Amino acid sequence: MAAELFSTSLPHSNEVEVVEAKKSFIVLSDPESTSQNICERDADQTNGSINGGEERNSWQAAHPTLRERNALMFNNEQMADVHFIVGPPGETQTVPAHKYVLAVGSSVFGAMFYGDLAEGQSEIHIPDVEPTAFLILLKYMYSDGIELEADTVLATLYAAKKYIVPALAKACVTFLETSLEAKNACILLSQSCLFEEPELRQRCWEVIDAQAELALCSEGFCEIDMPTLEVILQRDTLNVREVVVFQAVLNWSVAECQRQSLAVNPRNQRVVLASNKPRLEFPLVKRAGLTPQRCHRFQSSAYRSNQWRYRGRCDSIQFAVDKRIFIAGLGLYGSSSGKAEYSVKIELKKQGTILAQNLTKFLSDGSSSTFPVWFEHPVQVEPDTFYTVSAVLDGNELSYFGQEGMTEVQCGTVTFQFQCSSDSTNGTGVQGGQIPEMVFFC
Repeated sequence: MAAELFSTSLPHSNEVEVVEAKKSFIVLSDPESTSQNICERDADQTNGSINGGEERNSWQAAHPTLRERNALMFNNEQMADVHFIVGPPGETQTVPAHKYVLAVGSSVFGAMFYGDLAEGQSEIHIPDVEPTAFLILLKYMYSDGIELEADTVLATLYAAKKYIVPALAKACVTFLETSLEAKNACILLSQSCLFEEPELRQRCWEVIDAQAELALCSEGFCEIDMPTLEVILQRDTLNVREVVVFQAVLNWSVAECQRQSLAVNPRNQRVVLASNKPRLEFPLVKRAGLTPQRCHRFQSSAYRSNQWRYRGRCDSIQFAVDKRIFIAGLGLYGSSSGKAEYSVKIELKKQGTILAQNLTKFLSDGSSSTFPVWFEHPVQVEPDTFYTVSAVLDGNELSYFGQEGMTEVQCGTVTFQFQCSSDSTNGTGVQGGQIPEMVFFC
C-alpha cells in the first residue's frame, strides 16, 4: 500500500481514479477549493508529466527537507493517530498528533505508545498541562522550533519536565534566567525548587539578596508558598531593612487570607503565618547582609592647587563586566583643601536609557579617601554590555582626582573594562579624572 501511495510512476489511465483516491488523504489541499479547481487539478494530474504535474500537486515535493515536512504535520489532523484532550475540565483543547513523531522525541511518549505496557488509546486526557504549553512542546518535537513567552514559560517548563524533553527544558530555564529581575525573583525561587533547577535557584538568590527591598515589595512576593516564605525570612544575606521585611510579611498574610477565603484581620493573619506561637524569641542580631565590593580604576590620586573643580559639570565613564553584577553606587573623591560638603547627582544609563539615579549630598573630610554615594536600589548589570555612569557634583572646593587609570581591572571574580564616555564634560576619562570606584554586589 505504501508503495502505491508514494509511487512516482505515472498510472495507467484505468488506474488514475483509484490511485488518486488513495493519494487524496495525504494531499494537503485547500479546504475551500471549488469543484472547478478540483477538476483542473485532476486534469493536471492525469495529463501532466512525471516531473511536472505530480510535483506541482505534491506537498512533499514542495517541502524538500524532513524538518519542513514534519513541521506541516504539527497540530494537523492529516494522518493523526492519537488525540490529546489537554487542560482542566471545562477548559480543554483537543490536539491531534502522530505517535511515531512523539515517541522519537520523548521517552515518556515512547513508553506510552510502544512500550511493554502500551495501550492502544486513541484519546489521551492530560488535565495537568496547559494547552498552550502542550502545543509549544509538540511544536518543538515536530520542528525543533522554540517559541517562549513570559506568560507561558513556566507551564512549558513543567510540560518539558513531565515528558522528559531536556533541550526544551534547558531553553525554558535560560529564558527564565535572562528575564529574571527583582519583581519575579521570589516566585521563580519557589518554582526552581519545584522543578529541581539549582542554577536557576542560585540566580534567584543573587537577585533577592542584592535587591531585597524591591523583591520583597513586589506583587510576586505575595504569591509564594509558605516554605518559600520561611526560607526567605531566614536568609541572613538579605540586603534590606527589617521594617521592610515586616511589611512584606504583612502583605503576604493579607494575600494568604484571601487565598483561603478568610476575613482579613489581625487574628487570621497570625493564623496563616503560624498556627502556634513560636517558643523562641525573635533574633536580636542584625542580618549580615551583603558586603559591597569596590572596583578601583586608578592606581594613584593627586591634587593640584589650580585644577579640578567640579562646578556642576558632568564626569562620566563607560564600563562593562564579564559576569552579572549589581551596581549599588559610586565611590567619589572629595575636597583636597579641607572639610567640604558636596551636592551630587549620580546616574546609571544603558544605551541612553536611565536605569537609576540619585540626588543627594555627602561630606568629605579633606583626605584622598573615596566617599560612597548610593543608588536607591542596586541595579542589575548584564555581562558584555557597556553601561555609562555619571556624576554631577557642585561644590566650591578643589578636588582630588585619579591618575594612572586602567582599561581593565580584575576585582575578585569580576573583570571590569573601561572606556571614555561622550557624556563627560569635566575632563574625566580612562586615564584620569573622577569616579574612581564602582561599588557593587555579586
